[in-house]
Amino acid sequence: MGPAELVQAAAMARRFYLEGKSKIQIAEEFGVSRFKVARVLETALERDLVRIEIRVPAELDAERSDALRARYGLRHAVVVESPADAAEDAPDPENLGEVAAGLLGELVHEGDVLGLAWGRSTIHMAAALHRLPPCTVVQLTGVYDAGTAERGSVEAVRRAAAVSGGEAHPIYAPMLLPDPATAAALRGQTGIARAFDYFDKVTVAAVSIGSWEPGISTVYDMLSDEERAHYASLGAAAEMSAHLFDTEGRRIGRDLGERCITVEADRLRRIPEVVAIAGGQRKAAAIGAVLRSGLVTSLVTDTAAADYLLHQTGPGPRPALDRADPDTR
Repeated sequence: MGPAELVQAAAMARRFYLEGKSKIQIAEEFGVSRFKVARVLETALERDLVRIEIRVPAELDAERSDALRARYGLRHAVVVESPADAAEDAPDPENLGEVAAGLLGELVHEGDVLGLAWGRSTIHMAAALHRLPPCTVVQLTGVYDAGTAERGSVEAVRRAAAVSGGEAHPIYAPMLLPDPATAAALRGQTGIARAFDYFDKVTVAAVSIGSWEPGISTVYDMLSDEERAHYASLGAAAEMSAHLFDTEGRRIGRDLGERCITVEADRLRRIPEVVAIAGGQRKAAAIGAVLRSGLVTSLVTDTAAADYLLHQTGPGPRPALDRADPDTR
């Protein structure tokens, strides 16, 4: 390109990339065809006259996020950098909660009903919330230990409702009960029944995922050794909101649900947006199992789990995108 061509190309590029003018407008200004404008802009890129740089915050991995979204048929996938010093057996990185709080701020709209399930990640997310449009917040599961309600999912529901200025509907009951009869009796109590009445109205839900091992699954930790062995024999690989899944994403141990205070899997499947928050190498296989179930539409995870998920072989994902897009409500 000669000096006149370079100057013209630079001017056209400025109009197009910085001033936002269309190729037709540029063509009219310079007295050329829009096809010539297109060729000049293409040449400007090839000759390095124009450099296009896509920048996201350093903690976000845009390439892995997009690959994960496409691989598992998700509506949204956000991958954050794993801490450099994270141990293989470390729990979910706390920054997952912060990023999930930002995502929730995008997904929740005024008048929505936000559902929060028990989980350390959802609790961290609620603590990191700084903005939410006015919405109702409902608890989707009982608590791990009723004695820790103030520091757990009940407080998460209160926190989210306080940020949004909406109503809070917590559940003051344990997640797992000794038998189905006790669980049924609790579900009939006024406060708990009121929360359950909102389950069919939930438009956005946040859930956590646990692998079937001690310290990583709340349900695993609450069961007896005999019960753990029984569900392991059925192929339990993952747990989400007291629902168990094998490696292929099939639900197993449905009898456990009869003893639990939790949103039913069929109701979860009808929620337009279900965001799972989970990461770390130790949870990676469990995350893959839950993604295959089709219950989750979006995921916030870290690079350690994402690398495993992107290179995993075996049964394909079950995309959850056949649900109504919440943005078209």
